[in-house]
Amino acid sequence: MIWNSSKECLSRDEMCALQSKRLYKTVKYVYHNVPFYRAKLQAMDLSPEDIRSIEDIDKLPFTTKQDLRDNYPFGLQAAPASEIVRVHASTGTTGNPTIVGYTRKDIEIWSECMSRCFTSFGVSRDDIFSVAYGYGLFTGGLGAHYGIENLGAAVVPTSTGNTEKHVRLIRDLGITGIACTPSYALYLAETMEKMGIRSSELHLRVGAFGAEPWTESMRAEIESRLGLKGYNVYGLSEIVGPSVSYECECQNGSHINEDHFFPEIINPKTLESVPDGEVGELVFTTLTKEGMPLLRYRTKDLTCLLPDGSCDCGRSNRKMGRIVGRSDDMLSSGV
Repeated sequence: MIWNSSKECLSRDEMCALQSKRLYKTVKYVYHNVPFYRAKLQAMDLSPEDIRSIEDIDKLPFTTKQDLRDNYPFGLQAAPASEIVRVHASTGTTGNPTIVGYTRKDIEIWSECMSRCFTSFGVSRDDIFSVAYGYGLFTGGLGAHYGIENLGAAVVPTSTGNTEKHVRLIRDLGITGIACTPSYALYLAETMEKMGIRSSELHLRVGAFGAEPWTESMRAEIESRLGLKGYNVYGLSEIVGPSVSYECECQNGSHINEDHFFPEIINPKTLESVPDGEVGELVFTTLTKEGMPLLRYRTKDLTCLLPDGSCDCGRSNRKMGRIVGRSDDMLSSGV
């Protein structure tokens, strides 16, 4: 199933044209509304009119986590405070947290992207979904919640804690899907087994797992113990939250919502682009965000972009591989 074929199945030329239009609009928007970016662009002798297509993106400056911390709390916010309807924050444990403000339109786009994600997992309005990510400053809980509601399925906002009660709800309510971290899924399975409840007694069939690294062996264990099919979802609060990319039924990479988040892979030492298939640092430019748009944000996550080509699922959006590490770890080890 595909939620929005008009955007998930665009030809490469159509996607590039859309990205080019949105990139110019974004650069113009931050130039006039974010002093940090205006100063950066002026120091490089750049104006919005110099960005004529998506191919000009390498002219733009990078943005780092330190830039966000240096401009704490609202220095990179582009929308006026009166238009911010929600604030999330990163889960970082050192330094200032990353504060991200969302406008109403940002929330709507996020919900749209999450609906694409869950639909790719086979979720429909007939499903009952337990959201066991944390609700709060972390983006996982509310991101998944809004996406499931947007596609018309029922949400059970279980969050974490009281896992025995959660297991009983999964059984008694006929819950068919769960969104949580892979480690919590394993803990859920362990609790279920201690309670003497077999996976055959449940209606679970879909698991949306993310927010932490996990392996194929973990996927196999979760699927076996909970009796469901597990899918990977990727995101980060600085860009939007979960749903930046998502697996489909083919599970050979994660489709990027590239009409909203333009991806690049760079060599973290030289900052030059690397070829498709080569591992490097993942960089995103937001193309539609109003609250806190970011130009070429260095995620520090190591992965690769897979070669162009439509997937057997019917989607044409670019795919990325699994996250295999962090560029700051690689640089500190001298690799």
